Amino acid sequence: MSKSVAWIVWTITAALLGCFFIWPIAATVNRAFVDADGHFTLAYVAEIFANRNYREGLQNSFLLACCTTVATLTIALPLAYLSDRFDFFGKKALSALLLVPMILPPFVGAIGLKQMLGQYGALNALLIKVGVLSASDTIDWLGRGQFWGIVAVQALSLYPIFFLNITAALANVDPAMDEAAVNLGCTGWRKFRKITLPLIMPGVFAGGTIIFIFAFTELGAPLIFDYSRVTSVQIFYGIKEIDGNPFPFALVVVMLVATMLIYMASKLFFGRNHHAMMAKATTAGGARTLGGIRGALCFAFFLGVTALALLPHIGVVLVSFAKDWYRTVLPAAWTTEHYEAAMGHYLTVPSIINSLKYAGCSVIFDIILGLAIAYVIVRTKLPGRGLLDALAMLPLAVPGLVLAFGYLAITRPGRFFESLDPSQDPTLLLIIAYGVRRLPYVVRSAVAGLQQTSETLEEAAQNLGCTPFRTLRRITFPLIAANVLAGGLLAFSFAMLEVSDSLILAVKQQDFPITKAIYELFNLIGDGKYLAAALGVWAMLFLGITIAIASKVLGKKMGALFRA
Repeated sequence: MSKSVAWIVWTITAALLGCFFIWPIAATVNRAFVDADGHFTLAYVAEIFANRNYREGLQNSFLLACCTTVATLTIALPLAYLSDRFDFFGKKALSALLLVPMILPPFVGAIGLKQMLGQYGALNALLIKVGVLSASDTIDWLGRGQFWGIVAVQALSLYPIFFLNITAALANVDPAMDEAAVNLGCTGWRKFRKITLPLIMPGVFAGGTIIFIFAFTELGAPLIFDYSRVTSVQIFYGIKEIDGNPFPFALVVVMLVATMLIYMASKLFFGRNHHAMMAKATTAGGARTLGGIRGALCFAFFLGVTALALLPHIGVVLVSFAKDWYRTVLPAAWTTEHYEAAMGHYLTVPSIINSLKYAGCSVIFDIILGLAIAYVIVRTKLPGRGLLDALAMLPLAVPGLVLAFGYLAITRPGRFFESLDPSQDPTLLLIIAYGVRRLPYVVRSAVAGLQQTSETLEEAAQNLGCTPFRTLRRITFPLIAANVLAGGLLAFSFAMLEVSDSLILAVKQQDFPITKAIYELFNLIGDGKYLAAALGVWAMLFLGITIAIASKVLGKKMGALFRA
């Protein structure tokens, strides 16, 4: 790629992200600091901290994020350590099952968890059956602890991100470091705390940042749990008054500033210490085989975590097949009618078609732009390629809720992008939103492929008279096609199940994507939750297949897709 073409790629990327990433955020910030007369003011932001409800929402959001991040780390760290250091019976199968929670958005899992932990759900029915509770003395587990219900469903859905990042970080630790520590008398917990943990801290930081931001801004799960005292839900409800109420914009700005400050603080304190490793391990290393009681304990731990993580999925599947499920451990009757009804519902089929359209177009955009960006980053010496890499990865560090609200700000009447007003037709805006949000996945997967591919093949082709474009098409792309496919599949599947953009930007029923249809079905009186569960199962199957393919192609490098 010539330097001029590389600069064109840089310029196009900067222009696109400037218009549909930086500008929406800037427009939101502007609305939060300008009064009705067009003058600068801090009154709206100050009111956020003075108003008890807004302040409580921020506190709850922050606590949700902290508790979710700690819970996911508590689950993922021992799993990753055991997976990297030991071999035991059933390890491969159980390690694959650990990734299953990624196939279900937290707000869909909340449907199953509510059915199992509600006042008349499966857990209470079980406790009544074994005599722990009386029939008149049921416990509303989620009514008393909505907060912890959200933490649980988010942690059980997000811990694979931590697991992937930590596993990848452990794989890069030179075994000689551990051996040197043991030879000097540093063993056990002290060795892990003083040697291993500092070496894998970049991986811990990478996964933890994404999880914290996701949990801090999560919209779907609090909505399903009817937990309105969080900032994300307050912003969602404020959309109805977006033209005359500046406080939703102020809330978005406070949320954005909070996430950026937390990100920078984490980067400052935990992201600076990158320890250099040898290009190849100086000793053979490798996992140690465990048998007997130790192997059985590892197997039991992995199986227990997997079973716990699959509870929301099991709940959703059971709800989708339940004809009647009230005060019983399992549904009293079974049926497949919900699947038939869901596929015949006026919301369902159009929503599937819409999601396929939005996600498909966005992935085409991501593959073309992402491949060009990756090529500039890896194969050129362009002075600004580091900035280009950072710019392409920024969408991972900015909450989807913030970006969706920014799109509303730049498409209001009288604005430059008013022709993209989602209340008229959200198609183009949703394609752009999905594309911008998932671009980092394609960039990272393509970068991984290019780094694994020798430049000598491209140089040989060009020495034989092959043009740069033909070299890319005939030599480079076939060699990295698997990586691009993996990144594209992940981008497509996560776009299909995008929550924030879908709930906020899709206004009319004929434009609803799958996630908005699931939310609307869940709120219907009667069979609504059963229809929503049936549609959620379809979404699980779809995302499960795509993640399995991507994981097979990328292996441990898959964790790099979730690093900001």
